[in-house]
Amino acid sequence: MKRQLIYIVVFLVIVSQRLFSQDYDSAFILNEKYVKEVKKLLKKKKIQDAFEYIDILEPRTLRDLIFLTELPAPPFKENKRAEAFRDLLEEAGADKVWIDEVGNVIAVRNAVKRDSERPEVVVLDAHLDTVFPEGTEVTIKLNGDTLVAPGVGDDTRGLVLILTVLRALNESGINTVADIWIVGTVGEEGLGDLRGVKHLFRSGAPAIRSWISVDGGTMGRITNSGLGSHRYRVTFTGEGGHSWSAFGMANPIHALGRAISIFATEADRFIQSGPKTSFNVGRIGGGTSVNSISYESWMEVDIRSVDHSSLLAMDDIFQKAMQAALHDENNLRKKGEILNVKIEMIGDRPSGEVPADMPLVQRALAVTTLFDISPRLTTGSTNSNIPISRGIPAVTISRGGKSGASHSLKEWWLNDSSGPQAIKLALLLLVTEAGIK
Repeated sequence: MKRQLIYIVVFLVIVSQRLFSQDYDSAFILNEKYVKEVKKLLKKKKIQDAFEYIDILEPRTLRDLIFLTELPAPPFKENKRAEAFRDLLEEAGADKVWIDEVGNVIAVRNAVKRDSERPEVVVLDAHLDTVFPEGTEVTIKLNGDTLVAPGVGDDTRGLVLILTVLRALNESGINTVADIWIVGTVGEEGLGDLRGVKHLFRSGAPAIRSWISVDGGTMGRITNSGLGSHRYRVTFTGEGGHSWSAFGMANPIHALGRAISIFATEADRFIQSGPKTSFNVGRIGGGTSVNSISYESWMEVDIRSVDHSSLLAMDDIFQKAMQAALHDENNLRKKGEILNVKIEMIGDRPSGEVPADMPLVQRALAVTTLFDISPRLTTGSTNSNIPISRGIPAVTISRGGKSGASHSLKEWWLNDSSGPQAIKLALLLLVTEAGIK
């Protein structure tokens, strides 16, 4: 009896560690129904054929990664890569491929049978754009087996993953009961503000019922919660003048400094409690010379929170800080005209969460577990933010391999066993969600 009690205690400790470890952003209960569903699917010969084909395709997948990485895709100028990706999707056997009004590449694989219990359209997405400006050198450099180049992991590897999934589906002859869209989206990074996926969910657009993004390197991460953000460009303007003869005029750069100080002080008080929220002044500029009173100063500000009400509260703190700084600087002027401030929203990513008991999230958990990987539900800022905020089931999963130095000129990606494994996982999740005939 004593030994049995020890076993029970040990079991409970293991379970509690698995569910509440710091490695997991949130706990979950995996419904056995979805485990059985995935196990049943895994036994199908066509799925096994698709997995085998993914392994055979590894050299081609690597060549595609090098080819696409070396095609620049700076923010708002993704067209060169988009055209090449379109051609690859056509060659892979999509039923229809086109580039839409904003530059998204969309490939459709038609369903063979409708099922009222399944979504009509399931999307598998990766983003075309990188963070790097036009003119950045993107030639792949080899460091042993490691590929080094800006954007090689984020998210060019994601594009190649979804392309290989399409090839494997067609080669193995898998038929689904929902249409599958393989999509390369524009505008995921920075000031792109998710413009590609926002366009896909615009009013009057074809109804997308389920969304799977591929973005991020760590296997097992399932992002089901969207990290909301507001981004602003703030510009203070005035007359400007000579630092000696015009001394006493209101100074836009001084106002900018006050604005940062007031905002950072008040924002820091706010974040001491409540849901996780962050703030950052990422860029500043202005001025003409050391001996001139500037006629303009500007900054770009990023505010984020996992909670929408907290995001709005931080936004209010930011707005009041800008006005307070403007008021204080104008009150100090001895002569000349008052300053003005212009506050422009340059980014708006909504927050939200898909509950862990939703079928798509459960399927993602089940699929990950059956690949002998410990799944964890996380929060992130990805293309999934948009469908999540609209109540559409959406998750973001890993692109596989090892990677590092993301968003830097030394970004790298290394293929290992998790490379083809991530492709198989994405295919299995996609087919599980779309339904197999």
